[in-house]
Amino acid sequence: MTVFDVIIIGGGLSGSSTALNLSKKGYSVLIIEKEKLGDIKPCAGGMASSMKKFLPLNIDQAIESKIKNVEFRWKASDNVVADLSGESPFWIIRREKLDQLLLDEALKYGSEIIMPAQVEKITSQNKTWIINCSNKVIYKSKFLVIADGSQSRWAGHFKLGPRNPKFANTIALRLKGLGNLPRDAARFEFGYVKYGFAWAFPLEDCVNIGLGTFINNKVLKDDALNNIIIKSFGFEDLSFKAIQKKLRIWNGIHKLNGDRVVVVGDAASLCDPFLAEGIRPSLISSHYAAESIDQCLTSNNNDLNNYSANINNEWGKSMAWGKRIAQIFYRFPKTGYQLGVKRKTAPKRIAQILSGEMSYEDIAKRVIKRLLTNSET
Repeated sequence: MTVFDVIIIGGGLSGSSTALNLSKKGYSVLIIEKEKLGDIKPCAGGMASSMKKFLPLNIDQAIESKIKNVEFRWKASDNVVADLSGESPFWIIRREKLDQLLLDEALKYGSEIIMPAQVEKITSQNKTWIINCSNKVIYKSKFLVIADGSQSRWAGHFKLGPRNPKFANTIALRLKGLGNLPRDAARFEFGYVKYGFAWAFPLEDCVNIGLGTFINNKVLKDDALNNIIIKSFGFEDLSFKAIQKKLRIWNGIHKLNGDRVVVVGDAASLCDPFLAEGIRPSLISSHYAAESIDQCLTSNNNDLNNYSANINNEWGKSMAWGKRIAQIFYRFPKTGYQLGVKRKTAPKRIAQILSGEMSYEDIAKRVIKRLLTNSET
């Protein structure tokens, strides 16, 4: 039986990008995906263009809009607009296209995929992972990557990430046409969703709309309210199919690797706890996971600890501040909007977070510095 260098559980964004990074280095990789791919992905699709450095391929085919400004509103009024600096720092991508591009490229470089197949049991013997699947076939590998998304079964099995993951409840849908949304603008709507917000991101011929709540796990089941929000984006036809999803959001610094195993993307609870951004941490974690596994295979050791250190440093430090901001903002949303959005420089700062120019940590340090300066005068 062939022993793969790496087996990846999950063939979505994190799994496919990890596979591509590893297969391009010449390693044998198997992806085990439980579902058929190709369906609409319930994802807003926002991605900082700075993430190109973590993508080992050209993704122009997946880019549908390049955002020039970000709109903020409180219950469809009290508008604030922030211009994005630089050339196209924020893109809207069609997730199913991006995932397919990554997967196709990984397969081109020699990765293999089994789907649909459910992983039923994982054991370790003589430094080799033994994986039993629903197709009654057993697969073996030297290293293992957990990339099975927010509903991950295996992250908890290996005690990776938070013991008690925190979830945001979201509803996602895609509507034909652009409604009243400019083609080059993303919109955030506050005030309607308790403990959260709604968003609208334009694709080429349609709009990704989402609603998310981040505190107390409030369920978004108020159809009448949801219809009001969707109408506020300029849509009258309400015969749509909404997809409900629970997103694992960042909830503290945790170990993301074990002995010959790492967890990436949503399964690692890396989703932004304030803006629900998931693409950027998925790509960052996939890059560092592949880098760490490469170092282990090259030097013939099993120490993956630098992976957790890199992610917690690159992403976790900023998200610690993002979590604090979210806890205050969503508990006192009206005050948060007045002080956190309508403040002169605030919209620009949020836009800079989306484009990757700034982190929550950068903003927190600016606020602390301003408070200290004011206290000394």
